Amino acid sequence: MAFEGLTQRLQQAFSKLRGKGKLGEEDVKVVMREVRMALLEADVNYKVVKDFVKKTTDRCLQPEALKTINSQNQIVSIVNDELVELMGGTNARLQFSSSPISVFMLCGLQGAGKTTMAAKLGGWLRKDGKRPLLVACDIYRPAAIKQLQVVGAQVGLPVFEKGTQNPVITAQQAIEYARSHQNDVVILDTAGRLHIDEALMEELHQISEKVHPSEILLTIDAMTGQDAVNVAETFNQKLEISGVILTKLDGDTRGGAALSVRAVTGKPIKFAGTGEKLGDIEQFHPDRMASRILGLGDLQTLFEKAQENIDVSPEEAVDLTRKIQKMDLNLEDYLNQMQQMKKMGPLSGILKMIPGMSQLGDIDIPEDAMKKPEAIIRSMTPKERRHPEVLNASRRRRIAAGSGTTVQDVNQLINQFEAAKKQMKMMMNQAKGKRGRFRFPGRM
Repeated sequence: MAFEGLTQRLQQAFSKLRGKGKLGEEDVKVVMREVRMALLEADVNYKVVKDFVKKTTDRCLQPEALKTINSQNQIVSIVNDELVELMGGTNARLQFSSSPISVFMLCGLQGAGKTTMAAKLGGWLRKDGKRPLLVACDIYRPAAIKQLQVVGAQVGLPVFEKGTQNPVITAQQAIEYARSHQNDVVILDTAGRLHIDEALMEELHQISEKVHPSEILLTIDAMTGQDAVNVAETFNQKLEISGVILTKLDGDTRGGAALSVRAVTGKPIKFAGTGEKLGDIEQFHPDRMASRILGLGDLQTLFEKAQENIDVSPEEAVDLTRKIQKMDLNLEDYLNQMQQMKKMGPLSGILKMIPGMSQLGDIDIPEDAMKKPEAIIRSMTPKERRHPEVLNASRRRRIAAGSGTTVQDVNQLINQFEAAKKQMKMMMNQAKGKRGRFRFPGRM
C-alpha cells in the first residue's frame, strides 16, 4: 500500500520520544530531522518538504507549545495538523454545473489510468443518483474506445463514441446526445501521450473551449512519484485544471505525489483509485489520509465502506448486538461476518484502516484467504456451528475430510474464533469504563 515506508519511518521517529516526559527544543529538532528524511525518501518534492518541516518545527518551538509539549502524542498532533493542511485542509467536492448537464473532462498522460478511472467515477456518480454518459475522445491509443465500452458495460453505463472522428466534434455531439437521452453528467475520456507535447495540449484546449467542462480533472499515476508532480504543474499551467485524481494509490508507491501535488499546483486532490476493481474509488479526504500516513487508521472510511457494502437487516443487527453483549457468538455468526467483510474489499486494506494495525508492516493477505475457513464452517452441522464446544477429535476429522482441509486447519479456525471472542470481550470491558487517554500506536 501507498505510504507504507513513510508510515514506518515516521513511527520510528516518534518512538524516540517515548518516556522522555517534557520535551525540549533539541528533542523537537531531532524528531523533525527524522521527519524530513522520511518525507524525502517518500519522494515528496524537496521544496514542499522544506516548507513543511519549517512550519511544523516553528509551531512546535513556540514558547506556548514548548510549555505543553510533554509527550510524543502532542508532536504527532502537530504533524498531523500540518499534513492535513499540506494536502488541502478539507475534502474538495466535485463542482456540478448550474445547467442540466455537468461535464467532467479527464486528462493526463498515457498509462495513468484515465479510461478505467472514467468508469470508476461514472459508477461512483451513478450510486449518487446521477445518470452519467461516458465519452470516448481517445482516438489514438489502440483499443482505447473498446476498453471504455468494456468498463462502461461493467458498471452499467452507456458509452458515446464516433470512431476516429475529431475528438472535439465527438465531445460536442456527446453533449447533444446526453441532452436528448436525459443524461445529467458527461465524462470525457481524452487522449494521452507518453509525454506532454503541444499537439496534445492544443487538442485538450480546443475540447475545453467548445464544451466548457465543469471540472478539468488531471489523472495522475501515484506510482510515478516526483514525475507526477512535474506533470501536474505543466498541465495546470497549460490547461488550468480544477482538480486531481490519483490512481494506483494501492500500489507499491512511496506516496510523494499525494503529499506534493496540492502544494505545487494549488489544486485539490478530489478522488483516489484504491484498487483494480471498478468500485475501488474513494473521495480524497486530507484528514483521513493524514491519519493513515501516521498509522492512526481511518475508521470513518471503514465505517462508510461498511455502510455501503454490508447488507444487514434491523432484526439481524439487533440480534448481533444482543449476542455481542452476552458474548454468545457462534460459528454461524463468524461465517456471516466473514462474508460481509469480503464485500468491503481486500482484507489488507481494511486492516490498515484500523488504528495501530499499520505497525504490523505490509500485510499481504491473499484474496482467497477466507475460502478455507468458509469451507470448514460449511462442513459442520447446524448444531456444531451453534455450539462449537461439541467439536471433539472425531468431529474435527470428519469436518476436515468434508472440507478438503486438515485437522490442523480446523483446529486453527477454532482457535482464531476463540481468540476473536476474547478480543471482543476485552473491547467490551474497555467500553464499559476503561476509556483511557489516547495512546499512539506502539506506546504501551
